[in-house]
Amino acid sequence: MGSGGGGSRRAMAAAGGDGGAGGAEGGGADGGEDPTPAETPGRSQLFSIVVDTFLEKLVAAGSYQRFASCYRCFYKLQPQLTRSIYDQFISQLQASIKEEIQEVKNEGNLEELFSSLDKMVEEAKDREEPAWRPSGIPEQDVRGALVPSLLQHRAHLRRALRQRQERSSSLAESVLAGRSRIAELQQLIQARQQAWQAISKEQRELIMTFQEPQ
Repeated sequence: MGSGGGGSRRAMAAAGGDGGAGGAEGGGADGGEDPTPAETPGRSQLFSIVVDTFLEKLVAAGSYQRFASCYRCFYKLQPQLTRSIYDQFISQLQASIKEEIQEVKNEGNLEELFSSLDKMVEEAKDREEPAWRPSGIPEQDVRGALVPSLLQHRAHLRRALRQRQERSSSLAESVLAGRSRIAELQQLIQARQQAWQAISKEQRELIMTFQEPQ
């Protein structure tokens, strides 16, 4: 029970406790300097504080008095053993919850996401243009969020369609050129066939001439 509360208090002290000391030192006897502002904790640190606070409240909700009241007969017979069982149960419960949360952080890559969000916030502080705020009209907000993406998608589809049409036109020209070449070859074959037939006819006539009786 003490580990959860102590961890929360230590994390909160690390987040803002030093600022009070710094303010006391900055506003000393001379009084000429402003107190040093406490450094804002990062999202990862805030997440740890939230987890520690949750564990602290969970342990407080399942206090030893409530645990003992549920097992009153056993508590009257073995109070020390009851306390030992409770301490082990709370310790294992806290360890199990922390392990589950750590697995969630690892699977979701929360540390890197928290750092990215902190970096985005720091970079946004130097921007002069106002940040986006909802207008209160859901239709306009949805339209403003979706229209740019839809326009970009439409432009992409148009480019793809134009490329496909150009490719189809090129293929059609290739098919027409191939057909024209086939027609030329057919004409050439037919002309050569006619020429061969004419030569064969002349050869037959010549042979018949030599075969006539004397």
